[in-house]
Parts: sequence; C-alpha cells; structure tokens
Amino acid sequence: MFRILVCICLLALTGCESVVDKAYYGMWEKVGVEKRDILVDRVEDAQDSQKDAQQEFSSALDEFSTLINFDGGELETVYNNLNDQLEVSKESAASVTQRINKVESVAEDLFDEWQTEINLISSANLKRDSQRKLSETKRKYASLLKSMRKVEKSMSPVLIALQDNVLALKHNLNANAIGSLQGEFNSIKQDVGSLIKEMNVAIKQSDDFIKSIKG
Repeated sequence: MFRILVCICLLALTGCESVVDKAYYGMWEKVGVEKRDILVDRVEDAQDSQKDAQQEFSSALDEFSTLINFDGGELETVYNNLNDQLEVSKESAASVTQRINKVESVAEDLFDEWQTEINLISSANLKRDSQRKLSETKRKYASLLKSMRKVEKSMSPVLIALQDNVLALKHNLNANAIGSLQGEFNSIKQDVGSLIKEMNVAIKQSDDFIKSIKG
C-alpha cells in the first residue's frame, strides 16, 4: 500500500511539473520568447554556474594549500576558512546540477515540439531540411549534455576528498596532523586540475552550441 501511495505521489508531482512547464512556456511565448530562446538562456546559465564552480574549487584548493603550508598562527582560523570554502563549493556544485537539469528539461520539450511541427509540414523538401536540422541540433546537444554531466560527476569525488580531509583535521586540530595531509593535497590538486579542464571543454561546447542554435 505504501509503495502504491509513493507511486501516486510521484506521478502527481510529475504531472504538476509538466503543467508548470507548459504554463511557463506559454507565458513566454505570448511575448515572443520561444523554447529555443529559453534553451539558449539555460545553457548560458549552466555555463555561468560552471565558471563559478571553477572559481570556488580553485579557492578551496588555495585554502587547502594554505593549510598544508601552515607555519604558525591560529590553525583553527585556517581550518575554518577551508571548511567555509568547502561549503561554498558544495553549493556551487549543487547549482551546476540544478542548471543542467533545467537545460535537459527544456531541450526535451523543444525537440518534442520540433518533431511534432515537422510532421505537419507537407512539402517533402522542407520536411527533409527541418528533420536534418533537428537531428544535427540533437546530436550537438547530446554531446554538450554528456560533457556537462561529466563535469557534474567529476565534482563529487573532489568534494568527498575535501570533506574527508576537513573532518580528519577537525578531529585532530594540531600542526602535527598537517604533514599527513600532504599526499591528499597532491591528489586533490590533480583532481581539481582535471575538473577545471573538463569544465573548460563543456564551457567551449556551450558556446558552440549556442552559436549553432542561433544560426
């Protein structure tokens, strides 16, 4: 019985979300903003969130470096700064996920609408051209989404590693404990470097996709 109720609730939520999306699109269409425009805006938002995440992860690495190179003063202050930056990095990662989800949502609706409209075209030549354009756009979008999801996936182990070290340091807040974190720092530094490179790829693909869909 419980499982049935859960399924009903999930279906209701999905239905409500669909209604909200339709109302949202309808509102914008009345002022001349199409789903294509909304998709471009959301890709740009996802792009911005990745740029913000790049900065926050780099800042977290800087705080970790400050900790590793601690040479006196208030160790607790250094720890607190790293912990605060970890929390900000988590928020940035959550924002990246949220904005990618929004891109995916509107893209699916756009492609469904596009295909429905193609089916209404009576001219064989025009239909073929529109179908080709849709297929090309979907291919580029699939590549972009794959890159963004790869970025999303790569953030998780970095956050976990940072959190592990923050918690370990919290439980042993003294200068002697810092030496054992050097190896961890080197590993995290490498992971952050790889993550930033992946973000740059996704950001570049976002630019290319936006240009192609506007063209």
